[in-house]
Amino acid sequence: MGETRQFEHAMLREIYEQPDALRQTIARYVEEGRLREEVFAPAWEILRERRDVVIAASGSSRHAGLAAEIWLEDFAGLSVDVEYASEYICRSTNTKRNPAILVISQSGQTADTLAALREATRRGHPTLAITNVEHSTMAQEATVSLPTWAGVEKAIPATKSFTAQLLVAYLLALYVAQKRQTMPEKEILQQVAAIEGLPALLEAQLPVWEQTVAVLAKKYADAETFLYLGRGIHYAIAREGALKLKESSYVHAEGYPAGELKHGPNALVSHATPLIVLATVDASDAESALRYEKTAQLLEDMQKQGARVLAICNDGDLHIAGLATDVVQVEPCGEYLLPLEEVVPLQLFAYFIAGQHGVDVDRPRNLVKAVVTE
Repeated sequence: MGETRQFEHAMLREIYEQPDALRQTIARYVEEGRLREEVFAPAWEILRERRDVVIAASGSSRHAGLAAEIWLEDFAGLSVDVEYASEYICRSTNTKRNPAILVISQSGQTADTLAALREATRRGHPTLAITNVEHSTMAQEATVSLPTWAGVEKAIPATKSFTAQLLVAYLLALYVAQKRQTMPEKEILQQVAAIEGLPALLEAQLPVWEQTVAVLAKKYADAETFLYLGRGIHYAIAREGALKLKESSYVHAEGYPAGELKHGPNALVSHATPLIVLATVDASDAESALRYEKTAQLLEDMQKQGARVLAICNDGDLHIAGLATDVVQVEPCGEYLLPLEEVVPLQLFAYFIAGQHGVDVDRPRNLVKAVVTE
């Protein structure tokens, strides 16, 4: 056996722990290729009679909620809104809606999100909690708890807890789709099989991504700010990539829907403000193909404009490679699974940019692992 690698920082170690974190989580929710009925049944009891869901979360967890919104809507036909937890508790109590409330939190103790959970309970709404701490306050107070099983995460920037949140939300959406019969059973089984293959898919690519991104970080270390762009479900990952960069390296970044670039933010684009563009595609999905075509057109325009562009694209995609300044390639997979792949190079980019700026990524200034006071 080879020697166990010694990581300089907990953040990098936890990025590499993601395949195992996902395996542990899959084992809790999937058995013999099928979603475990006994685990999801309590959540179904809440969602059986409801088509309306509000997701309340903060930080990275809210970005997981943005992805969950699309899975729950596209798979299960639910109507979903994603609120900042800090905003939910200040919203009018006169609303006539009667939604289920899904809170997402790594620690299960986040003050704003816990307050949102308690306000939802006070209003008489049933609640679900996705947390990484099985016996946390949120897990105990929610009507239904759906733990992520990612293991202890020591670095302040969320990595493996974030991808585990995505995974649990994905599986929940598939289960509700199964019960509501909004997706063919065969397609659900195919999705579950693809999810079971995800840990190995990440494991095989991590060393290549690390090597590629470490070089790119040196090239882009002079940038003053970054604009992260994504369409559809990839917008959630653009937001997460930007947040990861800000909190890890102190370099400013913002995430936008790719189609919004020309509605103002393009004025910022220059050598000092590169673009990070999510340009992956599932060619078998018509909507994914349309998003890809629109993203490629944007890249053509940006190339004419002289923009610096780092694109995340499918392995072997020469078209995007010809339009971007640099690319990081990911193995092709289904449209809805791609976010769990493409976020990992963005985590690595944040890590290595932080290194270029001399930041201790495990303990960035002014931040704590769990925000337990409002």
